[in-house]
Amino acid sequence: MSNTDTCEIYCYDEKKVNGIREELQKEDISSVSQLFKALADENRAKIIYALCQDGELCVCDVANIIGSTVATASHHLRTLHKQGIVKYRKEGKLALYSLDNEHIKQLMLITLAHKNEVKANV
Repeated sequence: MSNTDTCEIYCYDEKKVNGIREELQKEDISSVSQLFKALADENRAKIIYALCQDGELCVCDVANIIGSTVATASHHLRTLHKQGIVKYRKEGKLALYSLDNEHIKQLMLITLAHKNEVKANV
């Protein structure tokens, strides 16, 4: 890291820092971190993307989409379910998964748009 991307002297805006610290204490940042950790796995990100494309997929569909075994897909889906990212319902012998809410889809689409914008500017 070069010196051009850091402050050359140490100083800070005490009022601004204290205000942000107070606001930060009101938020559950730990759960946000856990959400992003769950999405950080490439296979889980692929699953989220697939569910953005088609509102509901069975475990077998997911396994074929990500190129894994049904057991591996099921493991990833359980992880996503525990984090409140996906929900499932049973239909006979099928377990069908969908995104838990529209915010997850928005996160994925915004992230992809950001990545495409960064690529275009490089």
